[in-house]
Amino acid sequence: MIQALAEVGAVISVDTRNATTMAAALATGARIVNDVSALAHDGDAARVVAEHGAPVVLMHMRGTPATMQYLADYEDVGAEVAAEISHRIVAAEIAGISRAAIALDPGIGFAKTGPQNIALLRSLSPLADLGFPLVVGVSRKGFIGTLSNEPVAARRLGGSIAGALFALTQGARVLRVHDVAETVQAVRVWQALA
Repeated sequence: MIQALAEVGAVISVDTRNATTMAAALATGARIVNDVSALAHDGDAARVVAEHGAPVVLMHMRGTPATMQYLADYEDVGAEVAAEISHRIVAAEIAGISRAAIALDPGIGFAKTGPQNIALLRSLSPLADLGFPLVVGVSRKGFIGTLSNEPVAARRLGGSIAGALFALTQGARVLRVHDVAETVQAVRVWQALA
């Protein structure tokens, strides 16, 4: 499937923490690696990305998906996320990944409580100051459901778009969304009016 999509010009991003999955996807046409562990989960991941010369999204998360909810303890979430992801940038560069190939994701919803997600979105500047493109995904997140009193994730379009537009004002350059057409329309109108 990856190869078929790549052959018709689609830019494929593979979302995985595992080096073997990265290598297989990149070998069949994927072009970008997105790793929720910022290449920390698998000791071979950074080498695989470097060898393929692939762009990589380093996402901030403490622990693993199974343990992260117990690690959401921050004094200053914006500063701490920036400091922690800085260590992963250094590791990526040591492995041979070019600075130009790195983008950062603050990890909204990963090892952060609802209020911490809001605080982090309001204080993305320490992360933006690191000099890498920011990838932000707020689409349908739990904190949007809490703020809007909408328990059903699929009915959080309005809140997702509002969060995405706010992220752009805070330095995001790439938005990770579920509702692509609606978000593109909202961004185009917002940019025309801004």
